[in-house]
Amino acid sequence: MALAAATSALPKLGLKENWHQFTLLVIVNAFVGAMIGLERSILPPIAEKEFGLAVKTAILSFIVVFGFTKAVTNYFAGVWSDHLGRKKVLVVGWLSAIPVPFLLMWAPNWTWILVANLFLGISQGLTWSTTVIMKVDLVGVKHRGLAMGLNEFAGYLAVALSALVTGYVASHYGLRPEPFYLGVVYVVFGLSLSLLMIKETKGHVDYEIVVASSPTNNVDRILTKKEIFYRTTLKDKNLSSITQAGFVNNLNDGMAWGLFPILFSSYGLSLEKIGWLAAIYPATWGLCQLGTGYLSDSIGRKSLIVWGMWVQSIGITITMVSIEFVGFALGGVLLGIGTAMVYPTLLAAIGDVAHPSWRASSVGVYRFWRDSGYAFGAIISGIVADLFGIPASIGLVAAITFFSGMLVLTRMKETFQGKVKL
Repeated sequence: MALAAATSALPKLGLKENWHQFTLLVIVNAFVGAMIGLERSILPPIAEKEFGLAVKTAILSFIVVFGFTKAVTNYFAGVWSDHLGRKKVLVVGWLSAIPVPFLLMWAPNWTWILVANLFLGISQGLTWSTTVIMKVDLVGVKHRGLAMGLNEFAGYLAVALSALVTGYVASHYGLRPEPFYLGVVYVVFGLSLSLLMIKETKGHVDYEIVVASSPTNNVDRILTKKEIFYRTTLKDKNLSSITQAGFVNNLNDGMAWGLFPILFSSYGLSLEKIGWLAAIYPATWGLCQLGTGYLSDSIGRKSLIVWGMWVQSIGITITMVSIEFVGFALGGVLLGIGTAMVYPTLLAAIGDVAHPSWRASSVGVYRFWRDSGYAFGAIISGIVADLFGIPASIGLVAAITFFSGMLVLTRMKETFQGKVKL
């Protein structure tokens, strides 16, 4: 009897076995994504129209602050999750989001906007990282790609819907403060769910370390933080290939976030149409991840990553050469499809390679470099746009994205070991 009770109390790995907590985490991540959507369509117009910023580098400064802050926070989110537990980090992340909507709606100058993005970067790094880590903890090996697809689907569909709604509200009621009222709602629901309904998952990964087979590419169970950082960044060919692809993916997203609304506005598109275009890309990205995450558990990771980077490059190029809504929309759809092929697959591949004992820390290192891409994308595209024009800046990012796919093709090996039945 005692043995049976002890056995039943052990954590169970799997999507079916943990569907309730998994679903709650998907909902929480939707609110995380919605916080990003607050800024997606209207912050560049606010910079130009309310604060008189004309230099593209200055306008994109909010993405630089957000990107670097989120990158550093991602790293510590992984480390703290391993040592303190996942739920505590998630709750602190939501607490960090509380000032964001109020700073955005009441900012008297651009510095306040930068401070808001500092808090937003901290919040996003802690909340999104921990929802990823917790889902990987719950599902085990077999459904890792599907789990990441569901996670990123919820987050980026919410980005799209929030961008669409804020664009609509701004076009009818003004750029501020009305669009940012939604942010207060997002924080209340996200924090409440995280505090009251989400359960700690560290016990699941501790159980996995004991009973699961070690990943074939890395059997080391005990590594220092320095070793994990070096291995994920440079030493391990698979992990470092994954990391650079994530960096370039967010480099082009940082460019799209900052320059695309300005490009669309230069062709006379209204705020409402810009809102639609700002939503099409992440909506396609979010919806397609339902299929691409599942697909990576069937055909493997490498081909999806390579082709995903190349499809992104094509989508960016089409946006660059277009002059009207239909062309911009097509470019956004292709960019979204390519990103959907890459985003959950990269996270699943990290889980394939990293040992459970240091997986959260490796995810943190990956997300550190990946979200540094936001900042570098904003800096590079802003400088090039100021010197040579927006089309030249977009074209450069398209080329960088294409060559990132080439690097994965030549350097990375397949990380998923065999086809599984889902």
